Amino acid sequence: MRDAFDPNKPAIELAPDGDGGFSLCHRGLLLLRHSRQSPMLFAGYGEETIEMYRGNFDIRDYVTERTPLRHAEIRPSQGAAAKVAFSYAAGGPVYLELAFREEDGKLRIDFAQGESTPLNRIWLRVQAGREEKVYGCGEQMSHFNLRGKHFPLWTSEPGVGRNKKTYVTWMSDVNDKAGGDYYTTNYPQPTYISSRKYYCHVQTTAYADFDFRHDRFHELQIWDVPEYVLIDAAQTFLELAEKISAQFGRQPELPEWVYNGIWLGIQGGTEVAETKLERALAAGLAVGGVWCQDWQGKRITSFGKRLMWNWRWNPEEYPHLDTKLQEWKARGIRFLGYINPYVAVEGDLYRTAKVNNYLARNESGDVYLVDFGEFDCGVVDFTNPAAAKWYKSVIKENLIGFGLDGWMADFGEYLPTDVVLHNGVLAKLMHNAWPVLWAKVNYEAVSEAGKLGEIVYFMRAGYSGIQRYCTLLWAGDQSVDWTLDDGLASVIPAALSAGMLGNGLHHSDIGGYTSLYGNKRSKELFMRWAELAAFTPVMRTHEGNRPDDCWQFDSDDETLEHLARMTRVYVKLAPYTKELVRVNAEKGIPVQRPLFMHYEADAVCYDIQYQYMYGPDLLVAPVYSPQRETWKVYLPPDEWVHLWSERSYAGGGYVEVESPLGCPPVFYRSGSAYAELFRTAARAAGKM
Repeated sequence: MRDAFDPNKPAIELAPDGDGGFSLCHRGLLLLRHSRQSPMLFAGYGEETIEMYRGNFDIRDYVTERTPLRHAEIRPSQGAAAKVAFSYAAGGPVYLELAFREEDGKLRIDFAQGESTPLNRIWLRVQAGREEKVYGCGEQMSHFNLRGKHFPLWTSEPGVGRNKKTYVTWMSDVNDKAGGDYYTTNYPQPTYISSRKYYCHVQTTAYADFDFRHDRFHELQIWDVPEYVLIDAAQTFLELAEKISAQFGRQPELPEWVYNGIWLGIQGGTEVAETKLERALAAGLAVGGVWCQDWQGKRITSFGKRLMWNWRWNPEEYPHLDTKLQEWKARGIRFLGYINPYVAVEGDLYRTAKVNNYLARNESGDVYLVDFGEFDCGVVDFTNPAAAKWYKSVIKENLIGFGLDGWMADFGEYLPTDVVLHNGVLAKLMHNAWPVLWAKVNYEAVSEAGKLGEIVYFMRAGYSGIQRYCTLLWAGDQSVDWTLDDGLASVIPAALSAGMLGNGLHHSDIGGYTSLYGNKRSKELFMRWAELAAFTPVMRTHEGNRPDDCWQFDSDDETLEHLARMTRVYVKLAPYTKELVRVNAEKGIPVQRPLFMHYEADAVCYDIQYQYMYGPDLLVAPVYSPQRETWKVYLPPDEWVHLWSERSYAGGGYVEVESPLGCPPVFYRSGSAYAELFRTAARAAGKM
């Protein structure tokens, strides 16, 4: 399209065309165009069926009515630039009325249902260009540029394999209904960003499906009448990132102790944790934390090792942990644990919640129990203020009070759609909102304890507004393999898509998590994943769901030596990373950034999803295929220096570089003020 953002043009330009249609521009960008032949709005009704099995959802829709709203009547208004009433034909009932108004320089479109039959399906068409790119929609792991696909937006388990053509996905579907697809994600969001440098956000918690397959328009389907649509534009992507994060909220800076080194994921009790920690330290690892997700006990299921969901220290599993974590802390090593928003029926927390009516109910009025895979749990009802207050006290007393400096705040995407909630809102409308309520409970618990900036918790589930309540994202449960959709490579577009929406602090399980159907973590995969992690805000390992089947950080001395080198790089980069984290907190510009955020004029950058800028000065191109000694990297127009060899390259094309284990493809801008720091980091690891 030939239009372009112009800050001097009005936020709203609504121009009738004289034939029953109109066009609407925001700051010079053509966004809506309506005519009787090509209406911008459709309304109707549908009947959906939603079935959940352990966080995986089978969603089907039968549309009984889809009506093109061909007639648009522009009406006088107070408090809005214009109101437009939409109906099927002149003189017919009004289905929807849209009010266009300016809000702090943004375009806001409020929706109101007319006097027609109640609606539960809306289709809105936003103008598009053939060459336009689209990003966002939460955390997307298969595609960064969303053009050419449609994206259902519903928080869920992301699925195993996430590609219907793979054996692992097929087996997961057959046995557990858990295979997933290219769009399944823990963290969806009805917000997209256009390469035309605007964002469009739909304020709704209903199921939505954003369709980017058409040349002339994007079609946004919502299973409810949305509250409003918000659109804002900018001259640069950096400025747009600031505007997006100002709208949704910004993450606080990470605690200082985070930069001390890697967080070692260890299970099995105090003695095992201490033994593994001491071996890691002896091997030269820089360690910032010990993360024991089974600190409250474990259970064994057919899936593998699972946790006992009763959120308090288990002294039988971790004897003397209360004193040991203080000893570690005195050595600069923090202790992290685990919690989620459900309570197992065997625990005392479940009994307390049941007696005090803190748990969600089923339609018969009994406590709703969710099957999490061979064990049942109650759902703490965060729409009940008393229940939310109680769960905050659990965090403050059992986690913070015990001495934890961080934790995985897991799940959030499991809310069933037939549960009955305290606030009376249908669960199908609360389902997407649930991860944000869970994040808010964690945020307020930490804040009320006076520990913001000292404690960090990390989450995988999200939705609109998670940004202001989530101190750190992690990419979820990737497969322990090299697949593009669910393996090592998938965490790169995950970080980029989430970062575009204001979630600039992101990391992943080093080596992945899910081992099923013969899928086992290899030594090489672990090492390559560690190389990527060294150039993210946080390094953290995970044993995975089947630790005995997977290569671990201490499986041999060579792995420990390699990991030690990567932790030294991470620690040496700390002054640079801290500055990126500060900028993220202040302006909402992510730490990991798409190449086009700094090289807007380079058309190639807009389709690159497996490389990223680590701030403005480092370009990282992780090796995500096995048995590779060289790697092809795209360098935007600039002067680049290879981190390990100090060889200079002129950008503007692809280069092939040597990439043995321990030397991932990383370049820095030759004019960077941090050039000497980068050279120091390379020396600390040992050059090629």
